[in-house]
Amino acid sequence: MTLSDFIEANLPGIVDDWTEYARTVSSGRAGLSESQLRNSIRDLLGRIAADMRERQTPEQQRAKSQGDRAPSESGFNEAAHEHADDRLSHGFDINDVVAEYRALRASVLRRWQQFAQSDPAAFQEMIRFNEAIDQMLAESVRQHAQRTERTRDLFAGVLAHDLRSPLGAILASAETLLHDEGLSSRSVRAVAFIQRGAMRVQQMIDDLLVFTRTRLGDFLPTTFSPQDMGRLCSDAIDEVCASYPDAQIDLRLAGELRGTWDGSRIGQLLVNLLANAVRYGSGRVAIEAAGREGQMTVAVSNEGSPIPPSAFPTLFDPLTRAKQPDHSGSAAGIGLGLYICRCIVQAHRGTIDVQSSEHGTTFTVRIPRSVAA
Repeated sequence: MTLSDFIEANLPGIVDDWTEYARTVSSGRAGLSESQLRNSIRDLLGRIAADMRERQTPEQQRAKSQGDRAPSESGFNEAAHEHADDRLSHGFDINDVVAEYRALRASVLRRWQQFAQSDPAAFQEMIRFNEAIDQMLAESVRQHAQRTERTRDLFAGVLAHDLRSPLGAILASAETLLHDEGLSSRSVRAVAFIQRGAMRVQQMIDDLLVFTRTRLGDFLPTTFSPQDMGRLCSDAIDEVCASYPDAQIDLRLAGELRGTWDGSRIGQLLVNLLANAVRYGSGRVAIEAAGREGQMTVAVSNEGSPIPPSAFPTLFDPLTRAKQPDHSGSAAGIGLGLYICRCIVQAHRGTIDVQSSEHGTTFTVRIPRSVAA
């Protein structure tokens, strides 16, 4: 008798063994009845038995042992995905899912070992079974992680969107108070602090919205219209200086500065680069914009410690931050802001790169002067 036949012949006992353990895992979880536990494991065991009967090449065997089995007509991978989705919907974390598969493996192999002690083919059957379990586990873990990540991204996106209204009220109220001639100088300073803090929060919310949208697979929405890069740079400097009153930013312009871009997104790009340069650099910050031969080049430079070489491979990845050589000031922009910058530049069909040394750090953006919608 093969192990796949053994599984089907001893299905009730295997299900009993596994369900006894699964009750301890699902204890306190909402909505998972014993019948649901039994039905889910019957389905998995049926798919595993069917998979073990399929002919398998050495290449397929190697891929399966590494969790890279290609989808088949048997619905093997789909069963693993459905199991992960079901467990996630009932509050199981990734450790619970792994524990279920570990218990399933033990439930089958304990009974098989007692049955096939003298069978010389039993060892190969166990190898094939373990390959199937490992592949199904890999698929379940992958699916669980992806669904969990998507849920978190959706939550972050909804939260960021809902925060915009109360934050807008704070900014509008602060602006009104700043024009109240009856306020004392002390009160004006306090309101200015509130305004600067709210503007920083607004920038973080804008970045978070871009992050969640792109993580969820959506394209970054853009609206292209005639713009002047000189004005966009000046507005970005004003916004950054409002949040960082001590910032010293030099602006240099050259060439043809008019083009067709999404002004709001380009402004967000410039504010991110300038804010990072001010926050992580030391000394003055310089921004240069030059339009030549159908291309616009914008460079933001700052002095300070260079970006560590180990940080370059993931510099524009989301939620990464390099360890700095010191705590006093470092090269501009290592974090979510640079991921946002890359998304905006890509939406404008351009490029962004960085050069960093002991002489300073420069982020250079190159985009076409005219981008079709």
